Amino acid sequence: MASSQLSQILPRVLIVSRRTVRKNKFVDFVGEYHLDLIVGYGAVPVIVPRVSGVHMLLDSFEPIHGVLLCEGEDIDPSLYEAGDVSGLSPEELEEVRCLHVSDTAIDREKDSVELHLAKLCLERNIPYLGICRGSQILNVACGGTLYRDIGKELARKYKPEDATVHMDYNNYDGHRHSMRVVEDTPLHSWFRESLGQGRMEIEVNSYHHQGVKRLAERLVPMAFAPDGLIEAFFDPDAYNPEEGKFIVGLQFHPERMRRPGSEEFDYPGCPAAYQEFVKAVIAYQKKVNSLMNPKDGPKLDQEMEKKRKIIVRSFSLAKHMYVSGHDMLPSKEQDLEAGVEFLESNTALSLQQEKRLKQMGATVRNASAYLKRLKMNEQREMAARSVMGKMSIEQLSELLSFYHMTGKICSEVLEKKLMAT
Repeated sequence: MASSQLSQILPRVLIVSRRTVRKNKFVDFVGEYHLDLIVGYGAVPVIVPRVSGVHMLLDSFEPIHGVLLCEGEDIDPSLYEAGDVSGLSPEELEEVRCLHVSDTAIDREKDSVELHLAKLCLERNIPYLGICRGSQILNVACGGTLYRDIGKELARKYKPEDATVHMDYNNYDGHRHSMRVVEDTPLHSWFRESLGQGRMEIEVNSYHHQGVKRLAERLVPMAFAPDGLIEAFFDPDAYNPEEGKFIVGLQFHPERMRRPGSEEFDYPGCPAAYQEFVKAVIAYQKKVNSLMNPKDGPKLDQEMEKKRKIIVRSFSLAKHMYVSGHDMLPSKEQDLEAGVEFLESNTALSLQQEKRLKQMGATVRNASAYLKRLKMNEQREMAARSVMGKMSIEQLSELLSFYHMTGKICSEVLEKKLMAT
């Protein structure tokens, strides 16, 4: 098979580079271990260079089948600190800057690019793996917050001898601290072979002075450091690698957990996050391809075709209602119910959409409450119209396609019907 054909077949994983200075010039780089593992498991890493204005060109990197975010400087605190300030004095912040010089130089361009990609993954259910800074980006994108400095904010709760060391410049790659794994999580399954009965701890590396302070609501912890810091988390509603779903953040670096002087991993489970991530990336690519080529997909039986037509009619009616500004007629409530029930079990909303719907008292995930309050409050009804009116046909089509087989055919028909309405 020609190499050009192979590149079209293999899924694409976007990775944003980190910028450094070498011989008085900027150099963009990505750690080789990340690249080796992505390629080794069957995907193509596509490096997004950290250059000015690249955030305006991200559409050019389509198709995106997965996103891996890893190394980088501290995230701009103005992106997460509103209402949850660190409480550190100017003198303490200066101490932090002096101690962690290479990390505290904020890169707003990188922040902009990575937050855009993280939110894109959340909106479209694109597989996402965040390592170290990448996990922090994920938490911030979902509405969580960070410690500006663990040593100043978290360690002060412990005696010096009891505080967990998260950064050891004198033993950079060799430093380890214990981490308690939460049972029945993806992380537990990856390291199961190394976790005996009643023993749920492993030793992990640590290269960070910041970390998760308040975990976003949609995310669930998978591991904790001895000081209580969350070391790993995932979105349980967006995790099923076989179906192309993977939203995971790891504060530690499993790809660098290797025995001294060897390429052998500390634990057999170390590369599992990458393996499962690429598995999800491959499955996601298949979904996208089947959506683009619906003729190759399975045919629907008569009963399924009937259900599909009902859902299409429901969305067409909803679109007409929101665009025209006409109130919902009681006789049409049953027609709307079919579409709302479908969304109730299959919606993947962005954080902004989720917040707007919560402001009106309900989310699309809570369909019955949504309909009742739509009738009771004209102001909330206007807010709902605003949200739905801003959702593109493509977004609706993707919501339909990602979870059910019916989306493979329904999405194309839906788009044509909505455009004709």
